[in-house]
Amino acid sequence: MSDDVFRVLHVCTGNICRSPMAEQLMRAGLAARLGPEAGRFVVQSAGTWGHTGSPMEPFALRTLSAYGVDGSGFRARELVAEHVAGADLVLGATREHRAASVVLHPRAARRTFTLREFHRLAAAVDGDALPQGDVVERARALVAAAAAKRGLVPPQDPSHDDLADPYHAPESAFTVCGDLVERSLQEPLDLLTGVRHA
Repeated sequence: MSDDVFRVLHVCTGNICRSPMAEQLMRAGLAARLGPEAGRFVVQSAGTWGHTGSPMEPFALRTLSAYGVDGSGFRARELVAEHVAGADLVLGATREHRAASVVLHPRAARRTFTLREFHRLAAAVDGDALPQGDVVERARALVAAAAAKRGLVPPQDPSHDDLADPYHAPESAFTVCGDLVERSLQEPLDLLTGVRHA
């Protein structure tokens, strides 16, 4: 892993719904907060049963467009161990995806979460205690601090750490999923960057 960039990997099943929406929304959120410095972050995604080369589901694209994000150039890929090994932060759509990522590269366990789990744990971190200078150093410190909160900030129900799969569901399910992804990203993005976005 390079010290110059912070790499985020989003993981779901097919890499055509949840993880690409999360990837694109996270990238947009970083750009809104950091401008050109958002290039210090590399945000990607992959699927445990990837539809390699496939575009995003049409409803996923339409959901993103509501946030002003164009995902038309996205193409799916299948998750491999190198993706996990090279990431500073791995965010699965569900606990199943979190486990699958760790199986591929066990040493990544401390930096692998579900998206909703990371949101919950990061919310318990004191942002003022994170490094204030370099954004990559700050992001790595946040991941370590969130990992240290495991077991201290449990979910009300384990299923609350999962993001429901909208695949083959009506467009409304994609809208709900996109909204939950967007909301789950806001506080982690504020903490990762040190910039609170309105």
